[in-house]
Amino acid sequence: MLPFRLYAAVLFVFSISLLFPPFCIGIRSFPTRAIDGGDAFELGSAPWVRFSEAPDYRNGAGCAVSLNREMVSSCDPSLVHIAMTLDSEYLRGSVAAVHSVIKHASCPENVFFHFIAAEFDPASPRVLTKLVRSTFPSLNFKVYIFREDTVINLISSSIRQALENPLNYARNYLGDILGQCVDRVIYLDSDVVLVDDIHKLWNISLTGSRVIGAPEYCHANFTKYFTDGFWSDPVLSRVFSSRNPCYFNTGVMVMDLVRWREGNYRKRIENWMELQRKRRIYELGSLPPFLLVFAGNVEAIDHRWNQHGLGGDNVRGSCRSLHPGPVSLLHWSGKGKPWVRLETKNPCPLDHLWVPYDLYKPIHHLNPAKFQSLSSISASTLIGFSSYLS
Repeated sequence: MLPFRLYAAVLFVFSISLLFPPFCIGIRSFPTRAIDGGDAFELGSAPWVRFSEAPDYRNGAGCAVSLNREMVSSCDPSLVHIAMTLDSEYLRGSVAAVHSVIKHASCPENVFFHFIAAEFDPASPRVLTKLVRSTFPSLNFKVYIFREDTVINLISSSIRQALENPLNYARNYLGDILGQCVDRVIYLDSDVVLVDDIHKLWNISLTGSRVIGAPEYCHANFTKYFTDGFWSDPVLSRVFSSRNPCYFNTGVMVMDLVRWREGNYRKRIENWMELQRKRRIYELGSLPPFLLVFAGNVEAIDHRWNQHGLGGDNVRGSCRSLHPGPVSLLHWSGKGKPWVRLETKNPCPLDHLWVPYDLYKPIHHLNPAKFQSLSSISASTLIGFSSYLS
């Protein structure tokens, strides 16, 4: 067992290394699979972050065949498109989320990930690209740089500082970031794991003129998402007069990017953000503008696809239980994240359901000449938790 003081020292130095790495830019994928023959992976300037290589999941019978098996293009019509943000703070969660998607996908080779990385993250897009390729050698993906100055002047203060991260607003710009040939995408937050086939979510139809689909929660007190000043203003509150708005969580959405682009929904969201800068009409970060634009006109998806709130509220991050009903996706929205609570030896009961998808390998021993691990956790030894939910 690693002595506590040495363990604490490792965590401290790791934290410092994330804050002060050298800066570099790059968005292309690289063939390099690891550093030092797979012993460690470099994040920023220090080789502290390690991930086991995920099993090589392959397509089952009946999967559509790619037009080009050697080099998969994001324009391939047989693909399921998933967009996620990728940054050093939530990296462990993102890796677990990706692992869960491909593990349960009936056609994992037909899934394409679009990772949006911050321009000034401690881990450059080039480094993140290498890390993803090292962990998922056969994954179809592309990393994009999100320019923070695109949105930084539109962000207002929130009840929790993490909600002010510019990368939280990258979902507003997917219609611009992704290629025009990508006409549909599933957006997923980094703090989710799937226990079902992503193709089921992909195949949900967006009826009529609906632009997005998400689980709705009409029992929630919708008024609390906006200030009293908003509701007392007859002009502002009139935005919902012709709709029956319900709360929905933006961490899991099916998005029609053709309708999104045609309707210039990015600009509609930005208009509300500009108003928020002038008048305080809500307290939460990137959610309220989506509610203002879409609430009441969302394709209602089964609640099983977003068992959200497992991270507790935005202040305390307390433990919560599952909502009644079947589960296809677990979402640790809120302040508490499973990897943080597990690392600090203070997990909630449901955090253990996240563990089978965690590929993180802590470094247990420090050598000034070379960093090596004396022990590792094999992904093949982790037990799936689908049986817990059946």
